[in-house]
Amino acid sequence: MKNLELGQIQEIVECMYPVEYKPDSMIIKEGDIGSLVYVIEEGTVEVTKSGTKLCTMGPGKVFGELAILYNCTRTASVKAQTKCKLWAIDRQSFQSIMMRSGIRRQKEYTDFLKSVPKLKDLPEEILNQVADNLDECHYTNGEYIIRQGARGDTFYIIAKGQVKVTKKDKKTSEEAVLRTLQKGDFFGERALQNEEVRTANIVADNKDGVDCLCLDRDSYTQLISSLGEVSLRQYEDEKKDRLADIPEDILSLRLHDFCVISTIGIGGFGRVDLVQVKNDPTKRTYALKQLKKHHIVETRQQEHIMNEKNIMIETKCPFITRGSFDDSMTRFYTACVLDAFVYLHGRGIVYRDLKPENVLLDVTGYVKLVDFGFAKKIGHGRKTWTFCGTPEYVSPEIILNKGHDLSTDLWSLGVFMFELLTGNPPFNGSDPMRIYNMILKGIDAIDFPRKITKNGNYLIKKLCSNMTSSSSSLTFIYDTFQVKSNVDTSNFDEYPDDDDIPPDDVTGWDKDF
Repeated sequence: MKNLELGQIQEIVECMYPVEYKPDSMIIKEGDIGSLVYVIEEGTVEVTKSGTKLCTMGPGKVFGELAILYNCTRTASVKAQTKCKLWAIDRQSFQSIMMRSGIRRQKEYTDFLKSVPKLKDLPEEILNQVADNLDECHYTNGEYIIRQGARGDTFYIIAKGQVKVTKKDKKTSEEAVLRTLQKGDFFGERALQNEEVRTANIVADNKDGVDCLCLDRDSYTQLISSLGEVSLRQYEDEKKDRLADIPEDILSLRLHDFCVISTIGIGGFGRVDLVQVKNDPTKRTYALKQLKKHHIVETRQQEHIMNEKNIMIETKCPFITRGSFDDSMTRFYTACVLDAFVYLHGRGIVYRDLKPENVLLDVTGYVKLVDFGFAKKIGHGRKTWTFCGTPEYVSPEIILNKGHDLSTDLWSLGVFMFELLTGNPPFNGSDPMRIYNMILKGIDAIDFPRKITKNGNYLIKKLCSNMTSSSSSLTFIYDTFQVKSNVDTSNFDEYPDDDDIPPDDVTGWDKDF
């Protein structure tokens, strides 16, 4: 809650409603699916896990936080010790507030940027990205915003009030007023562009104070200073055909045409089998994903499943499809994933599920990106608010429900690099809430092992920051993993058969699948 803006907190408070529990009443039961988060106003509650007491909580404490982030089972039980008065809010209301406030904030900032003469002609995508990275700062009348001779780290746009620009006379040490700047004017860019110290003072000059929209050095450098070089990479085949071609013989295949070789993965919604076409002289193999429709409907994941299918049809890229690695292997695998991201992002598709389990190795040693269950086409300069992804890999903006864009994939790329080099992600643990708190503290709070080189350290920290961009080298010597044939599953874990027959689903949500 401490990361919320005042306006968001006010809206959340207005949507909360009171609930009361008698002593010994069960408020939350471990294993149940929940959608409410609670704040204690009066009374005390006891928290237990698997019958073991964890703690007691009183007024002002919050519990059930994971439920407002995503659809999950309760990880502990909470029982009222005394008569309790609580305030509750459900996940849908909370996420609606976060989405509305995020859209409203972005629109206000974007509209304001369009009113700035020297910025109004920037591409809509760039304006949206600038708006996403702006921080609002208030300065009282007479307060120094910039001091002459100081190092410059911030670019400012005046949103309200005016400032005066002053410069100290070397002989008299008196400050002379050079000019005033009004709403819509900006300052501070010269020190960022040329690595110079500030050449003048900027002082708030308005009785009600001055509001500025601020952009840090990294964001300014990537979004504004190099606009002449900004371009979206295009693939030659995109202009010719927006849909990937599907061979006719593949379209004609049915389930009974396949035989199962082995199960190569199990997830929260189903399993993936390695299958081969019966009596096929080419002995082609495919990954066949099986999902329980009843569970999909129960957890309201129909849209995600349809997105996965549609994006898999639309994309056609050669790079889409434990232990630690050395630098050269990590560079190569990261470059393959990065190339897949460049392709997806060029089409306005955010992937949102990068992790080693979703990066498969083909017979030639290249990696294939698989599992598009969380992928979504959002366009360029746009945001989405769905909470999804693997806890260790989600970016701060997903956790905070601030809305996220294509750059969330680059955060996960930094986490992916760290795990390849060390064998574990930087934000790791058994408790999702603990992992999320670690992520919010940032990558700088993580101790990097000595085996990560200076360059690797720098790149990972750049990727796991608010503004991310990276390029990667394709240097690699491949001699570690060997795939003997297209039915060799020796590098996969073994999984038990699933003989459980799920109940039928006749809602028809997948009639056009």
